Amino acid sequence: MSAETASGPTEDQVEILEYNFNKVNKHPDPTTLCLIAAEAGLSEEETLKWFKQRLAQWRRSEGLPSECGSVMD
Repeated sequence: MSAETASGPTEDQVEILEYNFNKVNKHPDPTTLCLIAAEAGLSEEETLKWFKQRLAQWRRSEGLPSECGSVMD
């Protein structure tokens, strides 16, 4: 039985992602990202995509441009 992630992370997964975003790191390095992905049961790509979208949301809510000058990949 596999969870379908096409519709995005489940509530439980989002809770893990939000916790890490708010309490741990808004810019996780590859190792941290891998651990968060494993904890949430998501792929690293999905996790990175979520963090990028969440960071853009956060920047808008803080009145900052959604993209900063330096793009880290």
